[in-house]
Amino acid sequence: MKTELVDISPTKKEIKIEIEPAVVRAAYDRISDRYAKSKNVPGFRKGHTPRSVIRSRFKGEIRGEVLQEVVPEAISNAIVEHSLNTIGEPEVHLDNKDGLDKFGEDPISVHVNVEVLPEIELGKYKGLEVARSVRPVTDEDIDKVINGLRESSASLLPVEDRGAALGDIVTVNFNGKFVDIPDAEDINVEDVEVVLGGEGVQQEFTDNLLGVAADDEKQFSVNYPADFTSKGLAGKHVDYQAKVTAVRVKELPDVDDEWAASLGEDFDSVATLKSKIREDLEQRAATEAGHRLRARIMRKLGETHRFEVPSLLVEHQTNQRLESVVRDMMNRGIDPRNSELNWEGAREELKVQAEDDVRGSLLLERIADEENLTVSSEEIEAEITALAAASRQTKEQVRAALTKEGGERSIAGRLRNRKALDLLIENAQVTDEEWSEDKPESDPKIEDSEAATEEQE
Repeated sequence: MKTELVDISPTKKEIKIEIEPAVVRAAYDRISDRYAKSKNVPGFRKGHTPRSVIRSRFKGEIRGEVLQEVVPEAISNAIVEHSLNTIGEPEVHLDNKDGLDKFGEDPISVHVNVEVLPEIELGKYKGLEVARSVRPVTDEDIDKVINGLRESSASLLPVEDRGAALGDIVTVNFNGKFVDIPDAEDINVEDVEVVLGGEGVQQEFTDNLLGVAADDEKQFSVNYPADFTSKGLAGKHVDYQAKVTAVRVKELPDVDDEWAASLGEDFDSVATLKSKIREDLEQRAATEAGHRLRARIMRKLGETHRFEVPSLLVEHQTNQRLESVVRDMMNRGIDPRNSELNWEGAREELKVQAEDDVRGSLLLERIADEENLTVSSEEIEAEITALAAASRQTKEQVRAALTKEGGERSIAGRLRNRKALDLLIENAQVTDEEWSEDKPESDPKIEDSEAATEEQE
């Protein structure tokens, strides 16, 4: 077998392969004989049909099997010969049809296009200069949490001695008719809670429901703006018939020790509650600062190590990110099939992020190799235990799910990359800077590093 390697790019290679006639002929004879033994041909006893007849009668089938046998083996040998770390399936092209016309007499020539992992030349990865900033926890932050806790423990009391006022919650049954669309289906909704003057409430609802009491009926029209959040109502004119079923006022609890104690046995006073809130917020701030620091280190590493990344891995990671976006949309009640969504533009934006993901994963793997980082079976077991606790599943359920994703091999890759990133942080030159509300920086996807490179195998 003759082979020639052509470098198209650092991640794309072409192998030209010529398979000798003797190799083709041996497979051709062997498969032809097998057909002769197993096939019934009129005029011949089974197993005694001449090769020439068999090859004529089953020409396409036999040649197809020969190619399926000799070509993949030749490709595999060529990849080993040239020490290529290939990704995905090779793209095979047959070059000479003459080799098929004189099957077993002339060589068969093919060329194969493959993607490979790039050879990464490590530059400086220790002593990277990065800044760390921690979000400060203010009294206003604590007050926001306190207000949220008051809202969640508020009572709704019926209003009986007056009409509805701003801030009251009015429960209404609505029948709405589209003025400009006579054939449109009516809007019929019950027990809609309208916070008079509340954020996002159309002014017409507040104006017409002020002063109402239970059992009152009102008629009014609403002109929805063209940019209204509900696409079905945006720009529409609707006449409403409204039947009030209840008017209630929200009563917030006083911020006192009794209320604090009602939130849990750990809180015996407002002072204790505020102290715990501050502690929790500071812990979140520290975690957030750690994420930002990791992201900045990975960005710095990527900026100083620019190399071509395999398109197959980028495509795979783009799909992973896109699936994550779709799941998030569905969890928030947004239909991803909405024709107004620009999925093509979103995919291109995600592709840029996916390329950074893949480059970061490859760099961490290369650093792990350089530093001889390893993962023990005990560390893998501890990670499975942690995943089970976080997902509220048994360890057996976690193992079953991981089997579909590469099993313990994928966990080992995740932990190994995590160790590499920890090493970068330990050896970085970190300076502290004042917090600023700049563009959010996400934690590098270390937990998904095996997903970005799983096609290497």
